Amino acid sequence: MRCGFSSGGAGPPPPPAATPALPADSLWFDGAPLTVQGGRFTDGQGREIVLRGYNVSGETKLEENGGLPFASVADAGKSASALRALGGANTVRFLLSWAHAEPVRGQVDTGYLAAVTEQMRAFLDAGIRVFPDFHQDLYSRHLFSGGSWYTGDGAPKWAVQAGSYPAESCGICLFWGQNITQNAAVQQAQYDFWHNAYGLQDAFLATGQTTMAYLRQHLNAAEFAGVAGFDPYNEPYAGRYDSGQTSRTWEKGLLWPFYERFRARMDAAGWQDKPAFVEPNLFWNANISTQKQEGGLLDTGTLGPGYVFNTHFYDQKAISGILMWGTAADGQYAHDFAAVRDRAAAAGTAAVVGEFGHPLSGTVSDKAPTVLKAMYQALDSRLPGASWWTNPAASGPVLSGTQWQWDLYNGRHHELMNGNRDKVLTSGDAWNDEDLSAVRLDDSGNVALRQDARLLDRLYPSATAGTALAFTYEDRSRDGSTTLTWNPVPSALPDVAKLVGSGQYGLLVWRSGDGGAPTELHLPTSFPTASTTVVSDLGTAYAPPAYTGAATPVAVAPEPGGTGSRRLLLSDTDSGVLHYALVTNGATAPSADLLGAAKSELAAWAAVHF
Repeated sequence: MRCGFSSGGAGPPPPPAATPALPADSLWFDGAPLTVQGGRFTDGQGREIVLRGYNVSGETKLEENGGLPFASVADAGKSASALRALGGANTVRFLLSWAHAEPVRGQVDTGYLAAVTEQMRAFLDAGIRVFPDFHQDLYSRHLFSGGSWYTGDGAPKWAVQAGSYPAESCGICLFWGQNITQNAAVQQAQYDFWHNAYGLQDAFLATGQTTMAYLRQHLNAAEFAGVAGFDPYNEPYAGRYDSGQTSRTWEKGLLWPFYERFRARMDAAGWQDKPAFVEPNLFWNANISTQKQEGGLLDTGTLGPGYVFNTHFYDQKAISGILMWGTAADGQYAHDFAAVRDRAAAAGTAAVVGEFGHPLSGTVSDKAPTVLKAMYQALDSRLPGASWWTNPAASGPVLSGTQWQWDLYNGRHHELMNGNRDKVLTSGDAWNDEDLSAVRLDDSGNVALRQDARLLDRLYPSATAGTALAFTYEDRSRDGSTTLTWNPVPSALPDVAKLVGSGQYGLLVWRSGDGGAPTELHLPTSFPTASTTVVSDLGTAYAPPAYTGAATPVAVAPEPGGTGSRRLLLSDTDSGVLHYALVTNGATAPSADLLGAAKSELAAWAAVHF
């Protein structure tokens, strides 16, 4: 199945849209391009932006839809609407395939790029930001034969044929990722790429520039403004090190120069104002000591606005089924995600966790509810819930992140593994026995969540007018029939605790900036306007009114894209002033006295801790 296009025989690309238009439900402050300033993502109004969403999708790794995330533009549109409305996302990491972009050396398939553009446009038109990623795992599927136990994705067949690689073999491997360091064919192919053997890196960079130029030309101005940047290369690894070389010197001597070359290609393609989302050695933050390698782009100096520190995190101990017994707990990943914040801060740039997740079937799937809750908790704050209220000033910046993954076809694939017609994969993600998709299609063809909506559709500060000082969200997600509450309101704040009750709540503390646009928090579907309570120094409200400007400092408005999702807008008219806002769905018609008492408690608490 090739989704209506053919390699090499595509007609002329479609012209760009004549009149740029913002997505439906947009307001005057929407649609500005992102930049990196002061170590944070910012928009045109100087607001601090948090990117939250999913990888779209592992389907790109497969051949069944020709290296595209979706079988059709209609499916892309369906996915975009659901991703916003069900998953609470404002961003996707959009996977691309080098193998399909350049199936013949030196010949970029404009048919593939046209199909990519149309599917990407479905997300941009829903008001969802996009950062494309030229994805690879185990270098290329063409390293593997029809009878192989594993497969890969990434490089085209001609790139594999350029090298004389041994027959692939992982030996005794329990997980596909072990091929990275144990499969001689994968190791040598990766080594060749980083050393530009056979001009492989030159070819990749040329295709990257052509791809970016095509997107720049065929997306209209408003759509292109929604493109956040570009992820040049997924999970880079040396393959093997030269004599005397270390993981750190490899990053300095080979990986970083590649990123600088890619950055130059971005500039040449008209992406001068967009950052490269660069990834360090994938083992730099492994949580198994025998896998961990020194790295994190330690020798690049200040990255500045042209780059974003982009890393992945999976709990390999939990995934192993051996090295972590039981489930994750409050603050489980506080240290791991604090390391991401600290490394980005030292590099002078913003951070994004481009992949995180956990298997949803198999022997360790019982850990998923707690592992994912702990990961989202660590994105929100560098503190465990147990210490958040007593030390909120140490909460740190709210991290951006895109969960792996959002695959409509989960459990409904028809993938011939490595082209083997006798090995048709249908279950899970149809790729190396993985099953991590947060969604699937139900029997009626509707998008359905496979994880607790309370976990995925979260309250978070998508745009802060100034600087976010502290944020926490208690999602009350479930582990089976058990409600997970890791951050209860302390008894020292009895009126706040009474107001929240057993409901979900979030609390943002920020210092105002100089812009006129409001602070925004995504409102999950579990926060219907009619039963949402806000207690802020800017005002209190039960069932906040519709946004009409600064005259309504606490208000609700649709999120862009016409998906029915909503946002809370908090408007201040000052600069450098401390503000706070508690948002909860736990109250039922609270009295004015209770709202006032909760406000007094929060004001005193904020004054003490900030």
